[in-house]
Amino acid sequence: MKNLFLFCFAFLFSISLSLAQEGTDALIGKWKLDMSPQNKTDNNFAMMEITKVNGSEMYGTFYREGVRLKNGQINTQTDVIYGALMSSDNSGTYNSTFYLKDGKLYGTTHAVDRGFLSVWVAVKDD
Repeated sequence: MKNLFLFCFAFLFSISLSLAQEGTDALIGKWKLDMSPQNKTDNNFAMMEITKVNGSEMYGTFYREGVRLKNGQINTQTDVIYGALMSSDNSGTYNSTFYLKDGKLYGTTHAVDRGFLSVWVAVKDD
């Protein structure tokens, strides 16, 4: 009986890991970030490209081409895909977080050295 329980637990755990990976694969691709979604008259856009998801880690670029995202992490504990990453350029360090809902990313970027918090919405740029 104990072996059957362990087998069932291992089987269900592997299925949940597989489903979580399939869900996080939705992050892979190029994203167009509207850096001021409240203002529909501006053209304040940036980009993010997620090139790889490996378990709870993600890889790619953020804000513009060549700015590698660092420490990209994914969390799916509440059946919602959340992500967090760091990036930096000549003006400082940025901490960004987002969640995926209805095919869009809803996020924030905290410019640590510049003292501001930006709210953004991203759609896949196919």
